[in-house]
Amino acid sequence: MELELILNTIARALAFSTPLLWAALGEIYTERSGVVNLGVEGMMIMGAVVGFMVGQATGLPYLALLVAALVGTLMGLAHAFISITLNANQFVSGLSLTIFGLGLSGLLGRSYVGQPLNVAMKSVTVPFLSEIPLLGPALFTDQKLLTYAGLIMAIILWFFLNYTRWGMTLRSVGESPKAADTAGIPVNQVRYLAVAFGGLMAGVAGAYLSLAYRPSWGEGMTNGMGWIALALTIFALWDPLRAIGASFLFGAFFYLSFTKLQTVIAPELLTMMPYIMTIVALTVIALGQGKRAFGAPEALGIPYQRGER
Repeated sequence: MELELILNTIARALAFSTPLLWAALGEIYTERSGVVNLGVEGMMIMGAVVGFMVGQATGLPYLALLVAALVGTLMGLAHAFISITLNANQFVSGLSLTIFGLGLSGLLGRSYVGQPLNVAMKSVTVPFLSEIPLLGPALFTDQKLLTYAGLIMAIILWFFLNYTRWGMTLRSVGESPKAADTAGIPVNQVRYLAVAFGGLMAGVAGAYLSLAYRPSWGEGMTNGMGWIALALTIFALWDPLRAIGASFLFGAFFYLSFTKLQTVIAPELLTMMPYIMTIVALTVIALGQGKRAFGAPEALGIPYQRGER
């Protein structure tokens, strides 16, 4: 019985961790450039509702995924314009994006509430690996393609960040934009690209929920996942590979919260956990000593203007 619980937890944790991983990977790149985006929840929910609407209208879930990614990118660009070009407060801009996304998604999806998706993303089974005793069926059977794509994406982004010139450029902009600017690096352009990429990833994460994980639409279906992704970014120490393990642990915690943990912890406290953890994480990076201790980008959350000292 305990073995069955463990295997079920692994399988469900992997499925639930997928949107968290996609969103966290995007936020890692955003914050590596020195920009904080608290609008992940809003971008995810917009990706979810637009993805469902397009999928329901066309019957093409992967086209819906692309459209959701585009919506997330546009919302990321909006945050970039406000926080980078206009030098507005990054935290306020991100929160506004989340409020906007939650409100607009509820309006757009009002007539779709409770409808099942006509054609959802199909599950896949990995040949040979699924035949591995015990772990094979849990990890490589009946999972969505985006789940495995997310794991591969994490590895690619880790390599890109640490072993390519472009990755070094991104990290230098997040650590010392003035030094990067002096070296001829277009700081604002790099930040724009990073924030737009973060939006794209959040859009994909949201679309996964309405097109694959739970192929339907319900208002507020992200249920705080964007905030969890923000916390994961910090708990993973801004490292794409660590984000895999961190998101998996959160996925396991979520699954157990609806099975074993409800008998130990009050459901209200479980609902509050994403927000509590996000507040703690953001408090850490808001402190200068916290940044140094946790390895956060030195210029994280600090706007940059050319010519300033």
